[in-house]
Amino acid sequence: MEVTRVFELFDRYQTLISDKPDALAGKVKGEWIKYSLKDFIRLSHELAAGFIEIGIKRGDRIGLIANNRPEWNIADFGSQLAGAVLVPVYPTISDSDLKFISEDADLSLVLLSSADLADKVKGATSELKNLKGIYSFDEVPGMKHWSELTQAGAKNPHTASIDLNKKNTKPDDLLTLLYTSGTTGTPKGVMLTHGNLVSNFTSLCKLPPVDTSCRALSFLPLNHSYERLMVYIYLYNGVSIYYAESLETIGDNMREIKPHIFTCVPRLLEKVYDRIVNKGAELKGIKHKLFFWALSLGEKFDNRPGVNGWFYNRQLALASKLIFSKWREALGGNVRAAVSGGAALNPRLARIFWAAGIPVLEGYGLTETSPVIAVNNFDPNSVRFGTVGPVIKGVEVKIAEDGEILCKGPNVMKGYYNRPEATAEVMDSEGWFHTGDIGILEEGRFLKITDRKKEIFKTSGGKYIAPQALENRLKTSRFIEQSMVIGENRKYAAALVVPAFAFIRDWASRKNMTLPAENAALIEIPEIRSRIEAEVDAINKELAQYERIKRIILLPTDWSVAGGELTPKLSLRRKIILKANEDKIEKLYSNDND
Repeated sequence: MEVTRVFELFDRYQTLISDKPDALAGKVKGEWIKYSLKDFIRLSHELAAGFIEIGIKRGDRIGLIANNRPEWNIADFGSQLAGAVLVPVYPTISDSDLKFISEDADLSLVLLSSADLADKVKGATSELKNLKGIYSFDEVPGMKHWSELTQAGAKNPHTASIDLNKKNTKPDDLLTLLYTSGTTGTPKGVMLTHGNLVSNFTSLCKLPPVDTSCRALSFLPLNHSYERLMVYIYLYNGVSIYYAESLETIGDNMREIKPHIFTCVPRLLEKVYDRIVNKGAELKGIKHKLFFWALSLGEKFDNRPGVNGWFYNRQLALASKLIFSKWREALGGNVRAAVSGGAALNPRLARIFWAAGIPVLEGYGLTETSPVIAVNNFDPNSVRFGTVGPVIKGVEVKIAEDGEILCKGPNVMKGYYNRPEATAEVMDSEGWFHTGDIGILEEGRFLKITDRKKEIFKTSGGKYIAPQALENRLKTSRFIEQSMVIGENRKYAAALVVPAFAFIRDWASRKNMTLPAENAALIEIPEIRSRIEAEVDAINKELAQYERIKRIILLPTDWSVAGGELTPKLSLRRKIILKANEDKIEKLYSNDND
């Protein structure tokens, strides 16, 4: 059936299968709690009726501050059926940003997940005049439980009101407000309509090879449009959705549920790869040689028709049986595809995972574009490593004179909430959305992102540096966990580097080196510094003279969302990182006479 509004996914799902015992599942105290399709639909309607019962009106904004869990989806669809607009927020959001969003959106009700968020939410919403209540999914002393709403809805189902809301909802009506944290400035509320999201997931629904027999593992935040869109694709195809307990339990959860598909960011794939290679390095004799032979083979993989050749394919089949089968088993043994987004994926990793029989579909988009603009996929001749794939059906892309990627299509947002000036800055008179990313179209159809327009800087010698491209190269080293290239208005480019401490300790133990327990002391060891500098020097040989990283500053602590150095999408908050390290940076450049 045709879907034009998101809540019609329920009807679509039921045309595929009348019921499913594990449409949604979340782990609570070590046990998987499953919701059947009928439970999912019933609870969503009861919650919608509960909203209506306490006075939620069409167009009211409902805040949702929760981790990934089945209740998140129930709240999403319950809000839609009540005619309300969902405003999901990251649980890790700062107090000041939460207060701004609560007041800017004028929230009428807030749903939160657990006790640790209670005080934050109460403080942020204390001055809201239209707030009708705060409800929690977990039992929180002194706070209303969300079951009060579903129970009220079960007693008084408000069927006529829900039916009227569904009838009156148009594709161009607002579905959700997604506040982008960004790397600087005040959050902006991206207005996405039913039509925006529907256009995106119907264009993509057949790209992943999944059906009603499949299971998906979800762990990226549902507050972000990327994971939320993937959930809609899963529902469109009747896929069961299991929510990981936490980022730390992903490996265990994969072995438990044996997913057929999952979404991720490149950093996760890098960590998976590093763990595998570290274990391979511990092997002895023929096993060690076979492991690295397979790895070398994977680095040469090319999925263009006829490129690899029959001899390569025979070797790969042997490597798959002896080595790569164990990789697949570590991910549960059933993975048909992993979808990667949010940042650039190292092409070398993409080749190796594809060679290992774990296809990684790298894509690209923004919250403002619902979000997908382009993605590598299983259509014939539709994967190019090092690119984000072909532009999706129904979306137009062109490259501006300055290299900026412009996008037009039904996926482009309605605008920024209460911010007409900000909307006008990114939407031109011809309807093109200006992404802020720099890119090219390879072979006329494969989109390649080369940098962020606002992040490109100029050295004092007048040379332009694209930091993301250099940072992605630095992260190819197993010795480097994170990096940020600096040098605006300076004589040369340098880099702040967070070493891969776990790998370095493992590497040092194999060389019988004794390292201090503290990372701050470890980065002062000359042998460690020299080894990391050797990695940077090797990368420099592939760069133009003006791009080369001339000096590095080693840092003892990872950058994180909690620490404020990363956005929830794991993008660098460059100004914050620069401010925190300004003394070290000034010392580096002032002590240099080159």
